[in-house]
Amino acid sequence: MWTWISDQIFKMVWLNDLAGKFVELFGLSVESKVGASLQFFLFDTIKIFILLTVLIFFMGYIQTFFPPERTKVLLGGLKGWKGNLLGALLGTVTPFCSCSSIPIFIGFTTAGLPLGVTFSFLISSPMVDIASIIMLMSFFGWKFALAYVVLGLILAVAGGTLIDKLHMENEIQDYIREMEEGLSQTETYDFKKRVAYGWEQVKEVAGKVWPYVLVGVGIGALIHNWIPTSFIQTILGNNNPLGLILATLIGAPIYADIFGVLPIAEALFSKGVPVGTLMAFMMSVTTLSLPSLIMLSRVVKPKLLKTFIAICIVGILLIGFIFNSVPL
Repeated sequence: MWTWISDQIFKMVWLNDLAGKFVELFGLSVESKVGASLQFFLFDTIKIFILLTVLIFFMGYIQTFFPPERTKVLLGGLKGWKGNLLGALLGTVTPFCSCSSIPIFIGFTTAGLPLGVTFSFLISSPMVDIASIIMLMSFFGWKFALAYVVLGLILAVAGGTLIDKLHMENEIQDYIREMEEGLSQTETYDFKKRVAYGWEQVKEVAGKVWPYVLVGVGIGALIHNWIPTSFIQTILGNNNPLGLILATLIGAPIYADIFGVLPIAEALFSKGVPVGTLMAFMMSVTTLSLPSLIMLSRVVKPKLLKTFIAICIVGILLIGFIFNSVPL
């Protein structure tokens, strides 16, 4: 039963077969590079948007129970690793990319939340969410998904805790610290409003990420069917001692969320890229994207920004090294 659920619901084997039949209608063989590329593109694009729609609606619905006012009250009195853990867990219920997390980070900072809590949220939010669990299970299986999510949360909590211990509150830009939190109205949601908000979230998130999904799927199709396996393994395989570092550095300039990076990761996985290197690449893309770092530089001072980047890179490399040594 679990195998059927995994294949038909999470992996959507039926959709892959349907995409293959569609390709064959145009006289293309799914065994050819062109046909296989088209099948990959159609299958992954439709699959991601089905999952994205269902999961973002569900997460938007859940978010109506946790408005910013309630969240700030909930987190404001917590300090230390417990507060950081709660900040990281909060990030799992916010389906935002790294850039979208910055405004919430600013709001939490002006609300007086501990710096460690806000950074645990900032690391966790783009890297790990409930949607990513389902998506990762669909692409790589539950073991990979569980490992990715648990390690992402550990990195978020450890990073927030370290920043908290360094007492870098003065490294927030002055204009942020001087901002006064405005009065906010708490809206009461009934079922109809919650559903409406869920659909608004779907439209907003899908409207922002669809170009990156298409680009990601296109790159994935290219890697999957046109770039030789030997070349990928030479660059990112176990035989290259710098493969893990290269994957982390290559991922950092890319701006994408979990939905955009999964097709690329899937293609790399099919080419034999080690699990740890794959995790490092995905974590680097979702957490250290260049646009988000540029935005963050307007909020924190250089010392804190460099500390954040260093913590993320070291943590990502450590996670990758461990899982390359003990693969799933």
